[in-house]
Amino acid sequence: MHARSHSSNWYDVFAFISLAAGIGLACGIVLGGIALLLSAPAYGAPLPDTGEGTLMLRVQRQAEDAGGASALQAPLVSTDVVFRVSGPIARARVVQTFHNPGDDWYEGVYVFPLPESAAVDRLRLQVGERLIEGEIRERAAAKQVYDQAKTTGRRAALFDQERPNIFTTSVANIGPRETIVVELEYQQVLRYDGNRFSLRFPMVVGPRYVPAGPLRVNDADRITPPVMRPGTEGARTNPVSIRVELDAGVAVAELDSPYHRIDVRAPGPSRRIVALADGATPANRDFELTWSPRAGEVPQAAWFAEEKNGRHYGLLMVLPPAAGGARLPREVIFVLDTSGSMAGASIRQAKQALELALARLVPEDRFNVIEFNSNAQALFADARDASPEAVRKATRWIGALEARGGTEMAAALELALPSGERETTHRVRQVMFLTDGAVGNEEELFRLIQARLGSSRLFTVGIGSAPNSHFMTKAAQLGRGTFTFIGRVDEVGAKMSELFAKLEAPVLKGLEVRWPAGVQAESWPARIPDLYAGEPVVIAAALDRLEGEVHVVGERDGRNWEARIPLTNGALGAGMGTLWAREKIASLLDTARERGSEDEVRAQVVDLATAHRLVTKYTSFVAVDRTPARPSAEQLKLGAVPTLLPDGWDYGKVFGELPQGATDSRFALVSGMLFLLLATVLLLRRRVA
Repeated sequence: MHARSHSSNWYDVFAFISLAAGIGLACGIVLGGIALLLSAPAYGAPLPDTGEGTLMLRVQRQAEDAGGASALQAPLVSTDVVFRVSGPIARARVVQTFHNPGDDWYEGVYVFPLPESAAVDRLRLQVGERLIEGEIRERAAAKQVYDQAKTTGRRAALFDQERPNIFTTSVANIGPRETIVVELEYQQVLRYDGNRFSLRFPMVVGPRYVPAGPLRVNDADRITPPVMRPGTEGARTNPVSIRVELDAGVAVAELDSPYHRIDVRAPGPSRRIVALADGATPANRDFELTWSPRAGEVPQAAWFAEEKNGRHYGLLMVLPPAAGGARLPREVIFVLDTSGSMAGASIRQAKQALELALARLVPEDRFNVIEFNSNAQALFADARDASPEAVRKATRWIGALEARGGTEMAAALELALPSGERETTHRVRQVMFLTDGAVGNEEELFRLIQARLGSSRLFTVGIGSAPNSHFMTKAAQLGRGTFTFIGRVDEVGAKMSELFAKLEAPVLKGLEVRWPAGVQAESWPARIPDLYAGEPVVIAAALDRLEGEVHVVGERDGRNWEARIPLTNGALGAGMGTLWAREKIASLLDTARERGSEDEVRAQVVDLATAHRLVTKYTSFVAVDRTPARPSAEQLKLGAVPTLLPDGWDYGKVFGELPQGATDSRFALVSGMLFLLLATVLLLRRRVA
């Protein structure tokens, strides 16, 4: 009896442990999966301290009605955009219409992208026939004004910058079946590259991966809005209409919209009126419009100026000479993003681009290939000579790679940028980084690039329908390289050929701007980055007077290069002061990042942004209607507007996997079921005994 009692106790204890372990594991996996895939869109919720990298997935909960329609509790948003382009400068007016189709009162929160170079300087709130002009305030003060209006039932709008290319519009007290309109305006300098101007308008913020570690991304929940599952959007496509009124200043030879169908009218040789052919498009991929001046009319220099409050502001653009000169031997490090967000069309584009780059190598070059997702690994221990055998091995290795896991980009950069590398005259070291840039820790990565770049040049290639343009542009600027966007597979050949021309051409470096003697000038960027074939020098300046000539000097292929532009012959422009202020703010923040002393420049940025009415990371627009609208008895609900998944992204790869490095969910689930089965068997044997 005594032995049997011990045996019974052993069975009971073991059965209890097995049952508890099984239930714990199974419930943990189920609840973890639910939390990961169906997390509530509570705005501002803190990050869980899991010790693992996290993809900030906030998928809007969905309730399917009998007809299969998605019943999402959030306001609807549509966007209308009008661009007025004059030469290399664009002025945009973005109108966001928030409509509440339900019976409750809502606060609408919409996270959306704008160009990383956008200088947002105006916001207006339209309520019925009333138009309320927004005020620029320090961010915390603007939030306080908005919260007070929200609490007291007044309609209000708050416009915040989360990143230079991610913004949030919050609209308080949208009544039942009511429509409220928010208008914002911004100015930007267009990109000119390879004899082609481009106007790019991003439409969707892709989910961002946030690595774990001591430098947490405290605002991760503010840069990833809730995401709709493909096929369940219904009326929620966040439609965008676009109209471009183009005055190129010179005759236009070619005009193209590579990702959207357009209707075009040509009132004159230099003018075009462009609109989307379908009237509106779902907000799931970037819009781009490109045009080329007629042969022989490519501007070699442009100077736009305006006078404002007794000061002169100007924008200077100088086009260096075309490619040419001796080709130097290179050491090229190719870095390929194979994270889950790259699955589908993006990884195919990236592989094709990389294979073309490998085929371009010559035996005098050296190379290596690095791939990264949750981990980073290099093909070779060190760079190898580009022999036919080594290139074939790399091509086979790349072909077998698959997209999965997280986006631990820092590890890949550390492999690609050995700290302390010294510059050599016989070999140019170049890093080609192919990624969609879907990360939330951009600042950490920028600091890493600044610290480890050495003699390397970093070239970024943005892959997919909605790459993180802020990361791609700034990383290339800090890396003294250039950036390229590839939105479709059929663009790979042409755009990679343009990039190869830059990689193989002598760089224009050591650039300086010399203003006329006696003229007090402040120009930005203070340190001009290296330039490559077909790229212009772009400088924003503030001057006390306009007289004499400005000299831009540098070195190209071992020879001096110089351009002279008379300041008195500039074309009249508008918004030059806004562009100058934005460039100064960007340069101040770059300096603060490099020195690790952001607090030192905060006051300067706030003063400058307030004077020029600019939205920055420290300043926001707020507009408040004075008339209370929501009765005090009515509850205000939060409606985080869901966004679409970027076109071409694989939903299962992005949302269906835990970050690599955590315990495999399928293994844990099977283990849990085995524990449950074992516990059941033991309990049954106990009863039989």
